Amino acid sequence: MPAPAPDVVVDPLSWFESSGPFELEIGCGKGRFLLHRARSRPDVRLLGLEWANKFYLYAADRMARWGVTNVRVMRTDAGVFVMRNLPPQCLAALHVYHPDPWPKKRHHKRRLIQTPFIDAAIRCTQPCGRWLIQTDHAEYFAWIRERLDARAELIERPFEDPTFGPGEDWAGTNFEVKYEQEGRAIYRVAYDCRA
Repeated sequence: MPAPAPDVVVDPLSWFESSGPFELEIGCGKGRFLLHRARSRPDVRLLGLEWANKFYLYAADRMARWGVTNVRVMRTDAGVFVMRNLPPQCLAALHVYHPDPWPKKRHHKRRLIQTPFIDAAIRCTQPCGRWLIQTDHAEYFAWIRERLDARAELIERPFEDPTFGPGEDWAGTNFEVKYEQEGRAIYRVAYDCRA
């Protein structure tokens, strides 16, 4: 689906014929998690954001081939979308799996998890809405924890929670599967927004 103009606040719930909670995955890649979540939770409305055109097209085609109707895929800058396009308290869950770590210090300003993004994501998340974040990059994980643990609006919760993510039916993401096969450690954290 086309991305909105940078300063247009959208109504993402209107993009779906069904009702149900609305969840956002940032960096959906080829759509492995998105597809599995859509099929195992048809009551959830899902939007996957992907910047890389190749992966966006792959994910959109994958959703169409499987005929899932509770998913939309959009090619856009996720930071801009959350900060400028989403209305307040629309998200039941925010999934951020393996964001680009931008490991060089001079590139840290490009990281997604920065104060302006955190402020906007808190504004967009419903009371008791869940954030699930996962990375294979230890230094970026420490960066994420430092910034999110400092926020009084967020309460850490167990990552393994079938209502929002990992349960018996967890398929993981493409990066997660690849990195686990390589023997890399995966770092995970989850938070609820305070009511």
